[in-house]
Amino acid sequence: MTHQAEIPYGAYWSTPFARWQGSLSHLNSVELAAHVAKDEMAARDIPMEALDYGVLGTTVPQQSVFYGLPWLTGMMGADHVGGPTIAQACATSARCLQAATQEVDAGMSETALVMTTDKTSNGPQIFYPEPQSLGGTGSHENWTLDNMAKDPYGGTSMTQTAENVARKYQITTEAQHDVVLRRWEQYQDAVKDDHAFHKTYMRLPFEVPDKRYRKTVHSMEGDEGVTASTKEGLAKLRPVLEDGTVTFGGQTHPADGNTAMIVTSPDKAQELSRDKNVRIKILGFGLARTEVAHMPQAPVPAAKRALEAAGLAIGDIDAVKTHNPFAVNDLIFAHETGFPIEDMNNYGCSLIFGHPQGPTGLRLVIELIEELKLRGGGNGLFTGCAAGDTAMAVVLSVGDR
Repeated sequence: MTHQAEIPYGAYWSTPFARWQGSLSHLNSVELAAHVAKDEMAARDIPMEALDYGVLGTTVPQQSVFYGLPWLTGMMGADHVGGPTIAQACATSARCLQAATQEVDAGMSETALVMTTDKTSNGPQIFYPEPQSLGGTGSHENWTLDNMAKDPYGGTSMTQTAENVARKYQITTEAQHDVVLRRWEQYQDAVKDDHAFHKTYMRLPFEVPDKRYRKTVHSMEGDEGVTASTKEGLAKLRPVLEDGTVTFGGQTHPADGNTAMIVTSPDKAQELSRDKNVRIKILGFGLARTEVAHMPQAPVPAAKRALEAAGLAIGDIDAVKTHNPFAVNDLIFAHETGFPIEDMNNYGCSLIFGHPQGPTGLRLVIELIEELKLRGGGNGLFTGCAAGDTAMAVVLSVGDR
């Protein structure tokens, strides 16, 4: 089905992504998202009064996040706007986009803000009391690290899910490294000419505020923590797990950042668009869950469901972006769909620029739109895996109004 809701061209933004314990690690991610949103809304001449609904996506708890979306919009200066806070691991962005789309489709909202933000740095340390134990002594959880290390249902680490799929499809370390080299090459297209591609949706240099938002303490020229890959350098890396194939070079790195997007009615989309001749239509969504401890293969059935919802086949797709925490993800997708692996993820992907979890997918959707705009229009697919061996996918089109 084609949804009624549309995305105004240019009514979206992202911060650069900062490495773990890097330039954004001292800030509350929700407060930072509100700080950025105020500036970006003003830069696009989008009045706060235009918003009547919001969705906040976040996966790493921050102090006061109990108040969720209303807290965020209040800090932005849009304290008339309410809405839910959603967490669906690394599929959070796609789920938030779907929630906003459904709200506009149903006529319950005209203009919705989708805001996704996370800080993997300095994740909370949580203590769970146990009333039946001596003195109520309970258990402790490092929110970020412990959940990356073990799925409580599948019983494996994230890396082990990639190894399980690599074994199933007989994927070698060398094949994974070939993908990394191609993805590094594609990312260079986004940073050339002084980050010309990134500047279509990202303010650079990005001024990092102090914790009280009174002064600038650092300036980011682009994504922070990106590691250059060479064939010789990758060849020196050993697999992370014993008898495995996945190296640190063949997987993404934790990061901090935020992204946002406006979803609205067709008339309002034209009004708010940076180019009123461009129309961005949302065509379909897909959710899938694959077999236990095989997370990287979940994006394939999710993509197929999104394509079915859109009434399209993979041959109708002009551009593909994937959340690929492992190079294995892209190898499986290309194998199962036939989409050329060298043509996926033009201008970058999470394998290269990092993974703040909640915001990752929305940045990839934004880049998908900008790629299609440069191509003169077409159909695009985003798909990406998430914890619990799940995935979500989005199909959209960019064309003339």
